Amino acid sequence: MIKKISLTFIVLVSILLIVLYKKDIPVEELKITYSNADSKYMELMQMNVHYRDQGNPNDSVPLLLIHGTSSSLHTWDSIVNRIVNKKRVIRMDLPAFGLTGPNPKNDYSIEFYNRFIDSFVIKLGINQYAIAGNSLGGGIAWNQALFTPNKVKQLILINASGYPKKHEKGNIGFKLASMPLIGRLLSKFTPRALIRKSLEEVYADNTRVNEKLVDRYFSLLLRQGNRQATIEIFKQKAKPNPEKIIRIHQPTLIIWGEKDQLIDVSNAFLFKKDIKGSELRVIKNSGHVPMEETPNEVYNVLVEFLKIK
Repeated sequence: MIKKISLTFIVLVSILLIVLYKKDIPVEELKITYSNADSKYMELMQMNVHYRDQGNPNDSVPLLLIHGTSSSLHTWDSIVNRIVNKKRVIRMDLPAFGLTGPNPKNDYSIEFYNRFIDSFVIKLGINQYAIAGNSLGGGIAWNQALFTPNKVKQLILINASGYPKKHEKGNIGFKLASMPLIGRLLSKFTPRALIRKSLEEVYADNTRVNEKLVDRYFSLLLRQGNRQATIEIFKQKAKPNPEKIIRIHQPTLIIWGEKDQLIDVSNAFLFKKDIKGSELRVIKNSGHVPMEETPNEVYNVLVEFLKIK
């Protein structure tokens, strides 16, 4: 009887693992769906970086958009569609994410991302730019303002990282990925339902989480090397260094989804206090990615700050 129960358990576990096991998806296969006529690719730092450079090429101070953890340049689609006829807008898939994929040197520090972005804009021949970042991308953006202060003319922080977390509910996907053993398992066995649940916790209104959105996040996570790179990001996660924030001198706009469960809205007021002369807009009924969830409100605040007509 014990042998039969043990055998049944082994069989059930084996079936479960087979169901949950997900192979990496080759990048060329993903390009069919997630690359378009505006997509370009740049050989940079031993990576083939996916980016889009749209709008007026003569705009001397373009807007550079930086996405967050487990996201991609597609997170900005609704904003770009509204602003592209008024301003040059550039966005990329950061190393470890989207079609760009992992950094061969396995470095995902903020310092690496700052060097990466500076190398990227230099290769595009851009001398000055405004930069907007969400979540991890926000943390990269404000550090970029300190890393190359003469190049970053304006700074836009959208639910940005920067301060120690206190009482946030968090995100189940990020929590599991940060656990060493479970994180290693998730790099091979990745339930689609976990991605959906994580997105539902990112949005304030989870009814906005549709199958197309889940497909995008799930498929790009399965891009060759991205899952392991994401685990590495959690392993290498730097401690917050908020004392640097008071050194930011660029005109700064802070946008925050009021119902953010990952980075509490109280952080918005910390940025407002520490960045002299900064502006703050809190968006009601919006979560961690307001540019996806409430794009009209974010667009209206952006064009006002950037003085775009």
